[in-house]
Amino acid sequence: MEKALLIVDYSYDFVADDGKLTCGRPGQSIDRAIADKFNDYVAAARPVFIMMDLHHDNDPYHPETKLFPPHNIAGTPGRELYGRVKEVYDANKDNPLVIWIDKTRYSAFAGTNLHQLLAERCIQSIEITGVCTDICVFHTAVDGYNLGYDMTVDAAAVQSFNEEGHRYALSHFRNTLGMTVHSES
Repeated sequence: MEKALLIVDYSYDFVADDGKLTCGRPGQSIDRAIADKFNDYVAAARPVFIMMDLHHDNDPYHPETKLFPPHNIAGTPGRELYGRVKEVYDANKDNPLVIWIDKTRYSAFAGTNLHQLLAERCIQSIEITGVCTDICVFHTAVDGYNLGYDMTVDAAAVQSFNEEGHRYALSHFRNTLGMTVHSES
């Protein structure tokens, strides 16, 4: 079964200490795990999809405008990948296995061509990494479940703003979506 890696919203704004909507240290703690997976997938000739949140400054029509401070604004450094993950991306960005997709909703499937690209590559199994476990990773997993994907998540490669939400999402992945959850303590 073909497998792909999804790196969800691992941006400067979501992870760096001075990011616009940062989960801070928890997000920083998964940098090496995501970067290692990124390297492993490329080395195994498996696709890696960078699913990146995209917003426009002062967009009155986007539902998140009322919920969160401005973040991941088009054309800003806040949309860049963070840390080691950025380094691995920069070293592999011209590789056709590495695909960057902008997304404008929580789920990586909503309003994107991700499902089509996975189908074209005969991908039936996805591993989801990134932030936030209980927001964008969660919604991506729910949509992936509804589309019939076999999914895994490594608890060491996802994080959130709060530990309670993170733990809830991991439990939901395992007990409600039937996902394989690795590295749980």
